[in-house]
Amino acid sequence: MRSFPRIIVAARDSKLSRRQVEEALAGIDYEPMWVKTTGDHDLKTSLRTLDKTDFFTREIDQLLQRGKCRIAVHSAKDLPDPLASGLVLAALTKGIDPSDVLVFNSLPPNAKVGSSSPRRDAMIKHYRSDLQIVDIRGPIDARLEMIDQGKLDGVVIAEAALIRLNLTHRNRIRLEGEPAPLQGKLAIIARQDDLEILDFFK
Repeated sequence: MRSFPRIIVAARDSKLSRRQVEEALAGIDYEPMWVKTTGDHDLKTSLRTLDKTDFFTREIDQLLQRGKCRIAVHSAKDLPDPLASGLVLAALTKGIDPSDVLVFNSLPPNAKVGSSSPRRDAMIKHYRSDLQIVDIRGPIDARLEMIDQGKLDGVVIAEAALIRLNLTHRNRIRLEGEPAPLQGKLAIIARQDDLEILDFFK
């Protein structure tokens, strides 16, 4: 890849997001801006009630629109539809394993399993109809802690998240069913009038 001046990139301030930026911008000189978005502060709103909104991108979109950063990196499945005014998809990574997995220590009868979407609920029930579904929110490490602390028996997580966080030693099974669109892929977002950056990522 040809040289380019250091790029200021905004992304969510989480362990997973930091790993995603490292992956998406490997070999590129960048300066990160770590941001807590509405979705990071609001841990009460259920993701089941949301469509493709800017819940996880709003504050980052605003920084990009105001020219405070050059690009943003997001989990592609978290992108709003449509994108915020003036922003476009500059690049989409090839991605890694898009499947959903059920992480657990043990699954006794009527075990409680954390899930964040009707799609994952259906996967859980297809695997075992006796499992009790609990709505959960929060970063990956917090969800896994709920298992370790005995608050839940298992949680459904994207395999891509476990890979990126080096957590593939966790006991898990792959669930059957269609993954979320673009799960495992990373999106680089830029301003539509920033032709230089769009050409660079093209």
